[in-house]
Amino acid sequence: MKSLASALALSILIVFAAPSAAASPKQEGDPTIGLALGSGGAGGLAHISMLRVFEELDTRPDRIAGTSIGAIIGALYAAGLSADEIHAIFEEFNGSESQVIFRLMRPSAELTLIDLLNIDLANGGLIDPSGFIDFIAGRVEARSFDDLEIPLVVVATDYWSGETVTIDEGDLFSAIKASMAVPGLFKPVVKGDRLLIDGGTSNPLPFDLLQGDYDLVVAVDVSGSRTPTDSTEAEWLDLLFGTFTIMQQSMIAHRLERNGPDIYIKPSSSNVRMLHFNRIEAILEQAEEAADELKQELSRRLAATPQ
Repeated sequence: MKSLASALALSILIVFAAPSAAASPKQEGDPTIGLALGSGGAGGLAHISMLRVFEELDTRPDRIAGTSIGAIIGALYAAGLSADEIHAIFEEFNGSESQVIFRLMRPSAELTLIDLLNIDLANGGLIDPSGFIDFIAGRVEARSFDDLEIPLVVVATDYWSGETVTIDEGDLFSAIKASMAVPGLFKPVVKGDRLLIDGGTSNPLPFDLLQGDYDLVVAVDVSGSRTPTDSTEAEWLDLLFGTFTIMQQSMIAHRLERNGPDIYIKPSSSNVRMLHFNRIEAILEQAEEAADELKQELSRRLAATPQ
């Protein structure tokens, strides 16, 4: 009996002594960090590699500001999921690009021919993303901003005024749905007297929402790039999303010139289209160099910050 009690005590000691996947609680004097995760479609899966850096350095952001894919991944992380757990969620989006579109509509259901033709043009979008929202909501317990472990602000845009709309309270997933409402692809979201569309149309990299409040502001730009081809023509979907990307990059460049963040990181994303969620491994592989850059710079900044 005595040996059983000793073994139980030892087991309990081992459990509590084991390292946790979560960052250690911040101590008084530790630098505060604001993390901005930008808009960029599937290229935004590179955010996962940046979150791994925070985990490797045993630190965590004190607040996250996210736009579109940045809002999605930021919300999952703020809800308590690790970078590896977020990675596993998006690994479920395998197959072809067209299959990704179908999973965005109804990712957890058996699809029929009628389902595959479930377009939503009458409501201002090609696809109703409710299935995708239900899919990610099913992976976390959080339902409102108050349920999050890390404070989060989600960025959307008021269609009528063109103004940036920041959301940091209330229903979490309606905010995400608004932030990712890419014009022409997903239908807008009605919130009060406002019609909300993708936050990338007004603030694709929202580091400005964090400046002045944190010791370090880190911004991850996943707006991507366009690679010339031998053809002089572009498919209509590529042209639509490519034009959207040009607009975002122009806004980001202007904001960087005016007052940039403390750390600016832009992962490589060549040959990645907006809906290439099925190419997660290639996207993360391309992001490795940027993740190394972030790790070196963030380590240096943390070490240099007065305690």
